[in-house]
Amino acid sequence: MGLGFGSKEAGGHAVSFLLGAALPTALLFLLASDRLGEGLSSISRSWGSGAVPPAGDGAINEIIFRGLPELLPKVAMEDRTVIITSVNEAWAQPGSLLDLYLESFRNGEDIAHLLNHLLVVALDARGFERCKAVHPHCYFLNATSVDMSSAKPFMSPDYLELVWTKLTFQQRVLELGYNFLFTDCDMVWFRNPFRHFPVYADMSCSSDDFKPSRAPLDNPLNTGLYYMKSTNRTIQMMKYWRAARERFPGQHDQAVFVNIRHELVSKLQVKIEPLETVYFGGFCEYHDDPDKVCTIHACCCIGLDIKVHDLKDVAADWKNYTSLTPEQRHKGGFKWTYPTRCRDSMGWRRP
Repeated sequence: MGLGFGSKEAGGHAVSFLLGAALPTALLFLLASDRLGEGLSSISRSWGSGAVPPAGDGAINEIIFRGLPELLPKVAMEDRTVIITSVNEAWAQPGSLLDLYLESFRNGEDIAHLLNHLLVVALDARGFERCKAVHPHCYFLNATSVDMSSAKPFMSPDYLELVWTKLTFQQRVLELGYNFLFTDCDMVWFRNPFRHFPVYADMSCSSDDFKPSRAPLDNPLNTGLYYMKSTNRTIQMMKYWRAARERFPGQHDQAVFVNIRHELVSKLQVKIEPLETVYFGGFCEYHDDPDKVCTIHACCCIGLDIKVHDLKDVAADWKNYTSLTPEQRHKGGFKWTYPTRCRDSMGWRRP
């Protein structure tokens, strides 16, 4: 998960497998701290900046997300759903993850129109400027005193502040009455994912290693992709999740989520469903089934350049596959390029 600058996904994978449980986006892309530094300035493509005084621990309603209530109706689908990813300058550089992410919509199967409903949240000014150059819906969230422009070492204090920032923003989106699909920006899209989200679930979340024989919450969850409906339960869930940070000092948002997932269900009656990796794959687990896949995430991967390299291979595999005739596709034999650099980056091989 998380605006990974290393790999929160790798950390989440380790948590889920080593402690028996699950980047951050990313993009956000990628993508809330309970201590919001020096306030925030929120800007859409054509709005100026403004700052508000620092907010203390406590209510998100005291934070003014300037321009967000006006921006969301322009981005949302008819059912009030927005797609969100998050970036900083490093992820938004030409040829980096944001370009790969956006291009995957254009090369996907009838999903280019979903770009109209994608909100890219930039965590620094240069990332915001670069976003505006390539995408119409950008939002500047300057929510901490940390310099967000450079790649952050995995699990460093700056990294943790960055990955928690997204939850504050997402909580506000829910409070404004909008559903959202958050995905990290270190991901490529192939098909419309919305048909695979269970209608009864409050939250649908990707998994590093999905087995239908397991109890749902025994699948290792990865918050690099999750869909949440705007309900009283999910707003309370987000508040509970953010507050739990104090109980698990030094942990990123995914690790805390994994630790409290059963509490969320038992105390708040939230319905959480894992998503199958045949549709929502990642470098932790993927399937050589291009007729079903919706997204592939560069989880189980540490390092920005490494993520970019292996995701470019995946994007090239998809373009080669879609250029085949139906007869050629029917012959089978398709295989994704093995994500060697990503898996080597954390010394892991799937058993």
